[in-house]
Amino acid sequence: MSRPRLRALVLAAGRGERLRPLTATLPKPLLPVAGRPLVAWTLERLRDAGCEAVAINLHHLGDRIRDTLGASFRGLPIVYSEERELLGTGGAIPPLLDFFAGADLALVVNGDSLCRWPVEALVEKHRKSGSAATVLVERTIDPRPFGGGAALEGDRLLAFRPGSLGYAAARRHAVFAGAQVIDPALFARLPEGPSDLVDALYHPLLAEGATIRAVETARLWHDLGTPKRYLEGVLDWAFRGSTKASRRIAGAMVDPSAELRRTLVETGARVHAGVRLSGSLLLPGAVCGEGARLRRALVGPGAVVPPGTQDADALFALGADGATQRFALAR
Repeated sequence: MSRPRLRALVLAAGRGERLRPLTATLPKPLLPVAGRPLVAWTLERLRDAGCEAVAINLHHLGDRIRDTLGASFRGLPIVYSEERELLGTGGAIPPLLDFFAGADLALVVNGDSLCRWPVEALVEKHRKSGSAATVLVERTIDPRPFGGGAALEGDRLLAFRPGSLGYAAARRHAVFAGAQVIDPALFARLPEGPSDLVDALYHPLLAEGATIRAVETARLWHDLGTPKRYLEGVLDWAFRGSTKASRRIAGAMVDPSAELRRTLVETGARVHAGVRLSGSLLLPGAVCGEGARLRRALVGPGAVVPPGTQDADALFALGADGATQRFALAR
């Protein structure tokens, strides 16, 4: 079986409302993850899997994404699709019909998830099964915090959301992990304007009796939609399987007297003398003042933690006035 021509869309237009104030000046796809923008990890996987080109839809702070990534990523061509209004996961596709016209298969990936995407497994399953679409589900995470998850019978997907007989009768539910392979010919069914891919395409297909298959993965996967999930996801990504007490990206400055446990310090961040950090993340330009003690803390770009601060489960981020504000690190 010859290798298919694969093109991808990375969904990156969202406002990142639940991640504010971090996303007030930085779009979610550019949030740092171990020294690289979040979206760079996804683009690398697409490139390594043989994707011939990728499209990225833009809305909130889209110029920042375009300026950061440019016209290509390590030889992988990038096409940008500007959205004056948010079009949603389904509405993002009709403006890109010409882009997908030359592809055998289309891959659509959420730009706000962190995963070592099993692209090859998705493509292989899709081609062998002959299904209308093949979606990725995560099999180890409790689906209840994610709306109940997708309903499965074996590897066949019965429903994406609660409310149907198929969902209620399903034996298993798993988190829909935000990656899918689709026959590009199906995109002609999507309406112009805002729409949701599940409601506009998948639900009608299931109602018609079409088959949608699922690939279950136990690979590291995180939805980074809130500050707490972002903190937990980045630290898991950085330290799973590692015995290191801390990680410091090139350009980070950490005083020798500071004590760091399971803490990641991004480039340009500074940790002063006598600081103790546990389970924390400092983003570029963050400053942790002398003698501060933090547990499970996220310090945003340019934010300053005053000397002697003792805190836990906290987000420190710059407000509209340029001053550092403290927020509870709610899920």
